Amino acid sequence: MFALRLVLIFLYLTVSAVAAQVKVGTLVNVEGVRPNYLTGYGIVVGLNGSGDGTTSIFTLQSIANMLRKMGIYVDPKAIKTKNAAAVIVTAKLPPFAKPGMTFDVEVASLGDAKSIANGVLIRTPLVGPDGKIYAFAQGPVSTGGGYSESNRGGKIQKNFPTAGIIPNGGIVERPLPFKLSQLKELVLTLNSPDFSLASEIAEKINNHFRMNIARAVDSATVKVNYPPGIDRVQFISEVLNLKVSTNPEPTVVIYEKTGTVIMSGDVKIDPPVYVSHGNIYVSVTKTPIVSQPPPLSGGETKVVQQVQTQVVEEHGRIFGISSPSLKDLVKALNQLGVSPGDLIAIIQAIKAAGKLHAKLIIM
Repeated sequence: MFALRLVLIFLYLTVSAVAAQVKVGTLVNVEGVRPNYLTGYGIVVGLNGSGDGTTSIFTLQSIANMLRKMGIYVDPKAIKTKNAAAVIVTAKLPPFAKPGMTFDVEVASLGDAKSIANGVLIRTPLVGPDGKIYAFAQGPVSTGGGYSESNRGGKIQKNFPTAGIIPNGGIVERPLPFKLSQLKELVLTLNSPDFSLASEIAEKINNHFRMNIARAVDSATVKVNYPPGIDRVQFISEVLNLKVSTNPEPTVVIYEKTGTVIMSGDVKIDPPVYVSHGNIYVSVTKTPIVSQPPPLSGGETKVVQQVQTQVVEEHGRIFGISSPSLKDLVKALNQLGVSPGDLIAIIQAIKAAGKLHAKLIIM
């Protein structure tokens, strides 16, 4: 007999609500200074029979095209190899990338390959959104896992052997079409839009340089004019190193897949709040029974499983919440034996009732 129970994780983080001095660079992004995504289509070779099968027509055609460029003409229908796999190659090119710089690339199987571990990616062009080639990728694929075989021949999967990375497998061939000198003004975009914070950043910049060069356009944008005769790189570095006072916003993050609850900041609730919540537990019992066929029937004696399912619903209990702190609520519910799964439902219900004063993020 075994019981189906929800196993969950609960994590509580206490963060002081006192204003903290934070660098501007950790709160904003500089417009134009951003990573760029590249994609490509390639072939991984050298697989030990774990590559794409004959049903992946595009893999066979790709192999034939590759050999044709090397002067070897082969009919795609005649290719029967399973030591190659078609893959999609993705990469994130850092800002201001210059020719010769290397970066990591990610490789993922496109066909029905069982594993691309220990394979080698053949030189693959990586293109940007404009269709131009900015880099090439090549090298051995590392998946960090694979298959381990037991004594009886069974296989146990470890991680995902159909996706991996190539450390420093990409090399930049073309510089990005962006120059810092082309920008007429410095545009800062806030990671979390806030009118007060945008206004404070603009005021801090003006006070530091003793010039009225910064202005908050909206809750997410601060525009700064470059002072005449100043080095732009040094100016941007100085602006991003300025410190402003910020109050951390109370946040409750719920990751329902794993049952993780993370609360940060001084989360408050409006008492009184009354909560009633019940649980349902399902138990399944398996009993082996011998199935005996009738005489002269020609049947076989077999052992079958008799399954019995039982559903038990606990009586709901009512909790009264008189404290304005969610921390006290969590402490009281934990003492009463409330599981993290129940806690997730209770927090969502309190937020829906308008009694929870915090940003609720459900992942």
